[in-house]
Amino acid sequence: MYPSKKETVICYNCYFFLTLHLHYMCYHAAYRIDKIMNMKNAIIRTLYLLASIVIAGCSAHRPATQLEVDWRGTLKMDSACHNPLLDFLYTADPTAVEYEGRLYVYGTNDQQQHDETRPDSANTYERINTLAMMSTRDMVNWTYHGLIPTKKLAPWIIASWAPTICSRPEEDGKTHFYLYFSNSGFGTGVLTATSPVGPWTSPLDKSIVDAKTPDVGMDVCFDPGVAIDNEGNGWLAFGGAQSRLVRLGKDMLSFDSPFVKLPAQHHFEANELNFIGGRMVYTYNLDWQPKDDWKMGGQVPSICSMAYMLAEGDSLQTDSWKYQHHYMRNPGEDGFEYCNNHTHLHKYEGKWYIFGHTMELKRNKGIKGGFRNIIVENIEVDESVPSISMSHYTREGVSQIRTVNPFEQQEMETTFATVGIRFEPTEKPGNMVAMTDSVGAIKVVGVEFDKKARKLIITAKGKGQLDVRLDNPEGKLIATTIIDSESMQEHITSLVPPTAGTHDVVFIFSGKTLQLDGWRMR
Repeated sequence: MYPSKKETVICYNCYFFLTLHLHYMCYHAAYRIDKIMNMKNAIIRTLYLLASIVIAGCSAHRPATQLEVDWRGTLKMDSACHNPLLDFLYTADPTAVEYEGRLYVYGTNDQQQHDETRPDSANTYERINTLAMMSTRDMVNWTYHGLIPTKKLAPWIIASWAPTICSRPEEDGKTHFYLYFSNSGFGTGVLTATSPVGPWTSPLDKSIVDAKTPDVGMDVCFDPGVAIDNEGNGWLAFGGAQSRLVRLGKDMLSFDSPFVKLPAQHHFEANELNFIGGRMVYTYNLDWQPKDDWKMGGQVPSICSMAYMLAEGDSLQTDSWKYQHHYMRNPGEDGFEYCNNHTHLHKYEGKWYIFGHTMELKRNKGIKGGFRNIIVENIEVDESVPSISMSHYTREGVSQIRTVNPFEQQEMETTFATVGIRFEPTEKPGNMVAMTDSVGAIKVVGVEFDKKARKLIITAKGKGQLDVRLDNPEGKLIATTIIDSESMQEHITSLVPPTAGTHDVVFIFSGKTLQLDGWRMR
């Protein structure tokens, strides 16, 4: 609960007339008092002055000019494109875990490399030492949960890329999350938490595996993929140019089997494990070399595409693993720029999705550097075989699977599209506030108005103005509020009720000190 509430009632049509009427009433009252009580003209002037002060004070609450934001040409605000997931942060190498009905996605924070180098420079990844977090309930509006400070938590790491995550209920009655990540190209680190948004801790003072690990048999121990089988056992795959598979110990921080070399021809990176239909599925990224020497049978895959293998027996036996086919070509084959290829398969709400990355966001922003953005697509998976069908990278992405309820509390960091905003963390793990240096906009799509909404409740602090429009930043204005508060609290504003049905809602705001935390309607 917040300490107090402010209510602002905005009525544009009657504002001028109310002010004029108040002015007349105060002056007329002063005149009548003088006439009745034979007061001197000085008293009349005093009362008139007081009336003017009251009017001036009321005028100070008059809404400022309606806000406008330059949104034409943005990647998502003016189009039907649902990709990328976030349009304000460069992210890559996705992984995901479901918890309490939400799907949480994690990725490499390419934005850090962008910010600490030149926008047009090559993305060489060495400046990246944080991981990005986001989640969804509807697959198109994404809640940004901020960054995991891997270097701060594990100061011994070189850099942090390409996370993979799993969760498991433990003996303490809590669900524990295990997040493994590339410690540069040298090894694999691990973080743990009892919430999908942290706080995270480093249970080890070194990589769980790296080139120095006995019997690992290779130098590049990165790009991990983790999965938990039906018996609760954890498994980890990793490697570059070649790959290894190992069963994890009960603590998820040690090993309970030898390292097994997987027969993954033309292996490059992006290892991942899944259990589908009770069988272990291993996926990986093929290298950039021509496949003239391809020996695995079936269609020869294209360069830098994703492929998968199945274990036909004991997964700890190398000869049990059989190549199937490739299932996701390089983004360059689908009309995007060529870049490395790193995907994550996930079943959510009964449907299979594939997460990957392209470089469409940086192209839209006119940047030449190799900075990536996470996307999501539909994919067909036959769980009985199992078999993974070919999918493709698109700008349209996937459909919304449920609408947004405006009468429930919504986070301001839940967005479909943005313009001119940034998000700053609060003391609560995974919670962010929206801010802007000039005029910013946040669009939320698929908001279902099944009853009339008459009030907008904004949780905010600082000074600034907020306008709310329907469907796009130039759509129907339904509310305006002026915020002036030194503490985070609820501000209640009258609004023009949207017509019944589904609308997109756009929040446009200004004020350098303004912090927006959440919203709902009633």
